[in-house]
Amino acid sequence: MKPLRIKAALALCSAFVLASCGSSGGGSSNSNPSSSASSQSSSEASSESSSSVESAGRILLNQIGFAPQAAKVAVVPEVSATAFSVINTDTEVAVLEGELSAFSEWTPANQVVAQADFSDLQDPGTYVIRVAGAEDSDPFVIASQPYKALNIGALKAFYFNRASSALAAEHAGDWARAAGHPDTDVLVHASAASAERPEGTSISAPKGWYDAGDFGKYIVNSGISTYTLLAALEHHGAFYAATDAGIPESGNDTPDILEEAMWNLEWMLDMQDPNDGGVYHKLTTKNFAGAVMPAEGTEPRYVVQKGTSATLNFAAVMAVASRVVAEHEAVYSGLSDDMLAAAQSAWQWAQANPNVAYQQPEDIQTGGYGDSRFEDEFAWAAVELYITTGDDDYLQAANLESISNGVPGWANTDGLAWVSLAKHRANLTAAADQALIESRIVELADSIVADMNSSAYGVPLVAGNFYWGSNGGALNKAMMVLQAYDYSADMKYVNAAQALLDYTLGRNPTEYSYVTGFGARPPMHIHHRQSEADNVVDPVPGFLAGGPNTNAQNDCGADNYPYGDEAVARAYLDHWCSYSTNEVTINWNAPLVYVTGALESIYGGE
Repeated sequence: MKPLRIKAALALCSAFVLASCGSSGGGSSNSNPSSSASSQSSSEASSESSSSVESAGRILLNQIGFAPQAAKVAVVPEVSATAFSVINTDTEVAVLEGELSAFSEWTPANQVVAQADFSDLQDPGTYVIRVAGAEDSDPFVIASQPYKALNIGALKAFYFNRASSALAAEHAGDWARAAGHPDTDVLVHASAASAERPEGTSISAPKGWYDAGDFGKYIVNSGISTYTLLAALEHHGAFYAATDAGIPESGNDTPDILEEAMWNLEWMLDMQDPNDGGVYHKLTTKNFAGAVMPAEGTEPRYVVQKGTSATLNFAAVMAVASRVVAEHEAVYSGLSDDMLAAAQSAWQWAQANPNVAYQQPEDIQTGGYGDSRFEDEFAWAAVELYITTGDDDYLQAANLESISNGVPGWANTDGLAWVSLAKHRANLTAAADQALIESRIVELADSIVADMNSSAYGVPLVAGNFYWGSNGGALNKAMMVLQAYDYSADMKYVNAAQALLDYTLGRNPTEYSYVTGFGARPPMHIHHRQSEADNVVDPVPGFLAGGPNTNAQNDCGADNYPYGDEAVARAYLDHWCSYSTNEVTINWNAPLVYVTGALESIYGGE
């Protein structure tokens, strides 16, 4: 590396840094419909001016930017050049020069690339990466709090997906809408009927978040989503205490992330049958709605079948919520105790009904979220009850020696148990095996770092990682690797998390920043009913698109994107109909909130 001295601090382009400032009414970087095209055109013009020969392709990187002390890597397409320069966009002066890594193939994309590591550059400013024969990178910033606006945008996406509530222009901006699905007259489906609540009984279960692009509300998916938000608050409380998300509840002494989580927690409490403690699997219509606004979805709504997975998810989340809410007793008087009692009642139901798998009724066509393995949910629920109560009986029930650690998902919650144990390790009882907890955390993190070090793109993703919701999986990897940093303060773990965030924000072979409203080329046609139906050019901001998916679906994606063994990381289509690659869901957004908040906290010195 040959750093070139910058004589004066560079002015920041605040409009570029604050791509979506939720506190000012839900605006996005693309509130001007032409902004994406403008960003793309400016970068193309820059690259054309730097070279008169045909470009080998664009230099790819995080399209938002970096904290000064962050690892900073760009991916360069195959060219004959061996060096790169970092160019100040205001002066067109090179402020850093360096050597490219050796070119090598990243098989998931079927591409040969090199890396440009410009981590030495820490001066604030706006820059591009330039390599002879390649198209300049998109402009990016180096600035303090580069992901603050993104964190707010990702959190505010939950607000945009609230059921049973109108979204006022004061908070939602262009995406204001009427309330949909009051859910105060929900019918008990035949599959959920009991003596106390026979088929057709009307119950009230308002609030909650729409799960994804559809209008269903599902316990197992909202469970992991709510947990991740609560974990973000538990792990990085100072950051969230200072975050104004621009939601209706903003401005009081309660962190906005908890206020948002409460919208779903209140709904979850209504999904528990008070007669026996069991929890209904989901609340939906019988069929998916079309591309309509929430207020136009007027079909009858049902609660469907109690099950072991839903009930244990509920137990785990309520145990976590109980200890988080206890810190705000003055606001939520008595609620912590109620949540713990609900968690314990659900645990008892699951003990009596340990193997009730969800079976989709013939007349219900909405998302199944079926699961037939419950060891992970039992362990997770037991661990959270143990941490909250200090009762060793729950720890024994978790049977941790037989529970592995892995990247979490709605059907695989083993990792969440280890995350909570690691975070609360200083307050566990003597019965906890501290060495086992640390080994589970560090071994997984080290495997992720090893994948990063062997990747031509410098991202810890391999061919098997491109499944439905692969972007959410990438960010859950980032969340898991960050847990090891708490043990060692070794920046290799932070660098791996940074690389995974970089991937979702543009260091990927599709050249998209996968978050609506953020970056030079965000998705514009997500599979999200309001975004398709609202007559606003830009989609609702702050949502993470699902991403490359090699499991071909019966949607427009299977015939229109490259997929299979040759280009699995490019199997993505930005089109409404490609629900298998371009849908959005709360459980993919939740780790985006966690990771951006964690990196802001780490880089800010929390």
